[in-house]
Amino acid sequence: MTTISKSQTVVWSIWIIASVFYAYQYILRVMPSIMLDTIIQQFHIDAATFGQFSGVYYIGYSLMHLPIGIMLDRFGPRKVMTGCTLLTVLGLLPLIFAEHWIYPIVGRLLVGMGSSAAILGVFKIVRMLFSESRFPRMLSFSVTIGLIGAIYGGGPVSYMCDVWGCKTVVQIFAWMGVALAAITYWIVPDMKNTSQSTMLADIKEVLTNRRVIGTCIFAGLMVGPLEGFADVWAAAFFKTVYGFEGTVAASLPSLIFIGMCFGSPVLTLVAEKIGGFLPTIIGAGIAMALSFFALLAIALKMWIISLSFVFVGVCCAYQILAIYKASTYVREHVVGLTTAIANMIIMLFGYAFHSVIGGIITAVGGPGSSQAFVYGVSIIPIALCLGILGFVFLWSLEKKAPKAM
Repeated sequence: MTTISKSQTVVWSIWIIASVFYAYQYILRVMPSIMLDTIIQQFHIDAATFGQFSGVYYIGYSLMHLPIGIMLDRFGPRKVMTGCTLLTVLGLLPLIFAEHWIYPIVGRLLVGMGSSAAILGVFKIVRMLFSESRFPRMLSFSVTIGLIGAIYGGGPVSYMCDVWGCKTVVQIFAWMGVALAAITYWIVPDMKNTSQSTMLADIKEVLTNRRVIGTCIFAGLMVGPLEGFADVWAAAFFKTVYGFEGTVAASLPSLIFIGMCFGSPVLTLVAEKIGGFLPTIIGAGIAMALSFFALLAIALKMWIISLSFVFVGVCCAYQILAIYKASTYVREHVVGLTTAIANMIIMLFGYAFHSVIGGIITAVGGPGSSQAFVYGVSIIPIALCLGILGFVFLWSLEKKAPKAM
């Protein structure tokens, strides 16, 4: 770990700034859904076009992972996070000043690109400021702060829009971003690495590390409950298979996100108590697999589904432990790159789950068939089992050669 001769006050201030940026970008991520009617009326667009506007965020977010991971390792988080914060501010401006729809689209892309530095910057800063033993706990607290911004930020923003209007609210958040960028540049030190290796050598070091890639793939196989089910298919599943009313069916998946909000510190505490991150990830995978097998095989009561979804959400925080574990298999000067690659691979599996579930539903009977939904969603517990077996294999390797790369 890089040693930084700073007072505890400064160290905690740096961590808080990074965590606040993570929460800030989450609020910007969900903001369009709150301002949907205003944006549609302001730019005279339809719902399909608005969907493209919302989705372009993820294109920018995904494309910038690798470059930002490299820049964090090469230049340190001070300049990178300051620049990316200002990039999100720049992306907000078309909603205030633009008249033609193309500019908000470009702005949304910029918001996604800048937001990519939030979680990667948190990983980098926590890794460089805190000891190895405190890293998972501090990282979990940062993730919780960010998710609270996503879950509870919508209510206040919606209220502000009702009172002051959406343009004024966007202006407020733009000025907040400028202030956050200034504070970041003022407080966060450079923390540059001194490695002389080339960029291609760094990428090769990560991509040829079998334990890193194995961890990413196995973690990706376990992402179905969150990115495959809760994100897209859950509401339709409950309406078609369980016959739930639309509002109820739509509200159940949010319990997974609420559970994940508090899952990071919970799983970190469990890992510290039992003395291992891999067995904690394996246990979380088993719990999620059993929950989904029960959901598909038994007509569960709503209160049981609700409780199990909160528990599944807690277990979904395994992703944080898995990305951290991948970062321990490499040297410090490529930690930022490693976390970027790990997050990218896991996100790609989310896309794969959407496509496979949709393909199975279409092939078996279509979206009106309850049997088709059962077959489609069944891919989630099956993939979970494969991911569990993969982590069991990694765990056995670690017990045989714990220091091997």
